[in-house]
Amino acid sequence: MRLRRRVSQDIQERLAADRRLAARYGDLLARVGTVDRALRQAEGEGRPSAGTHALVVAVDKALTEALLAAEAAERLAMGPATYPPADGSPAEVRAAEIARRKALATSAVRPWSDEVDRLRTAREKHRLSFRVGRDLTAPS
Repeated sequence: MRLRRRVSQDIQERLAADRRLAARYGDLLARVGTVDRALRQAEGEGRPSAGTHALVVAVDKALTEALLAAEAAERLAMGPATYPPADGSPAEVRAAEIARRKALATSAVRPWSDEVDRLRTAREKHRLSFRVGRDLTAPS
């Protein structure tokens, strides 16, 4: 029989929340594709920029939600030892940081790390291309 480290209640709750979010990853990524295609179609039709602003914001929001789900899946792949306890001692927090760094180097976590990097890059590229924060309908 193998002895396991006990996982505190707050870590179990964060793991459960990450499981729920990671389970939605496929749907969220599909939504990114759908909204992005709608934006590209609107650009191709030559709609004015004020008309496409809602689509620009929707793509940014979809990318952010997919990124959060990918980060949750990455944390799940790393395991419960990488979650720092909410009220833990500095030694426990440090142990979780070390476990996280070790887990990032494993082959099970690497695909999720690559996916997180890909989604961050796509979101930043989108934000730089479309200036998401500016309201195009407001007078200048």
